[in-house]
Formats: sequence, C-alpha cells, structure tokens
Amino acid sequence: MLTEPFVSNYCRANMWLVRGRDVDLLVDTGMGICPLAPEIDTPVGKPLLVVATHVHLDHVGSLHEFSYRAGPRIEADAFATMPETATYANMFRDLPSPVSELPRPGWNVADYRIEPAPLQRLLDDGDRIDLGDRSFRVLHLPGHSPGSIGLFDEMDGTFFSGDAIHAGLLVDDMPDSDRTAYCATMRRLLDLPVSVVHGGHAESMDGPRMREIAGDYLRRNEG
Repeated sequence: MLTEPFVSNYCRANMWLVRGRDVDLLVDTGMGICPLAPEIDTPVGKPLLVVATHVHLDHVGSLHEFSYRAGPRIEADAFATMPETATYANMFRDLPSPVSELPRPGWNVADYRIEPAPLQRLLDDGDRIDLGDRSFRVLHLPGHSPGSIGLFDEMDGTFFSGDAIHAGLLVDDMPDSDRTAYCATMRRLLDLPVSVVHGGHAESMDGPRMREIAGDYLRRNEG
C-alpha cells in the first residue's frame, strides 16, 4: 500500500502495487501532488499496468505519469480530458487545510489541476487482468460513481475494491452517485467470496467485515 501522508484525510486514498511474474499492477494513483512514478520500482523492461478504479481526483492525480493505463469504459471520455465536473478537483482547492505540509516551496493549492490521461485499455465487467502468475476479474460496481470497478482474484479471494466498499465513510451523495445502483452493488458484494479487501480508503478488512458493511448500507437505504 502506498499513500500520501500529508494530504487531507478526506482526499487521502490508498494505492496498491501488486507484483506479478510478467506484469506489475498499480491500482489507483492518488492526488498527484508529488510525482508518483519515481516511487514505483518496477524492474526495467517489465510492464507496469496502472488501473484506475474510477475518475475521481484522489484516484487519478498521477495517472498521466504512466504509459499503460486502464480504467472503466463508462468513464473513458472523462479520463481523456479530466474535467472537474467528473474529477471534482475543485473540492480539493476548496478545503480549508488541503495539506499538512507543503510538497515544495511556493506550492499553492489554487494551482492544483489533474492532467488528462487517456486510457489505453477500456475495462468492462468480466474482463480479466493477467499478471502471469495471477489473474484479476474486473467487477463493475457502480453507485459511488457510474464507472466504479473492483479487481477480484478468484483464486485467493483478494479484492481491490476502490471506493465501491471500504472500512471508512462510504460516499454516495456526489453529483454522479446513484444510491439505487449502489444498493445493487452491495447486494452483489454480499455474495462475493473474498478473503481480504483492499479498499480505496481506510484499512484492509476481511470478508465478514465487508459483508457487514454491505448489509448495513442496504438496511439504511432499502429498509
């Protein structure tokens, strides 16, 4: 897990680096306040696939730094231009304390922007990401955002869930959120045989805890 420790907790997201035999995988790219690519030590000549779980600011800030980018087809147009109506970069600029330590002298949050990062691979529900010695199935999990996806290793139950579900505050009131779709996602997750969930925020959790969170969400929103 990688994170940006001086970013406001509201926008501080988890990034996950997975070592594969043939390909390494990076899930999400944070806010992009400091360069991320130099921190990823994939061996020279080994491909690195970077997957964005959705197009919100705290997951795509450094996506443009990488040459092999994948993300949800549903949000492909937004990745190509990174409009603030999709990324909500303006929310970060409006925070009273966006960072606890300046990344460099003269840095000003008013200058914060997200660079366009067109996707080389468009991901749909059921697609597979093959690292050579392990494979992840793409799950379309809308609700938090229209295109939100997760990556599930069916062999060992590892689940990278993005913001679809995690152990922190689930956000379902953004302009592009859909609580009806989110409920459908939660019902799907109740049946997913996960062993460990690595979310876009907060700490990792096990399958029972994930199902407890999904069930609580359904009781509050369907009940």
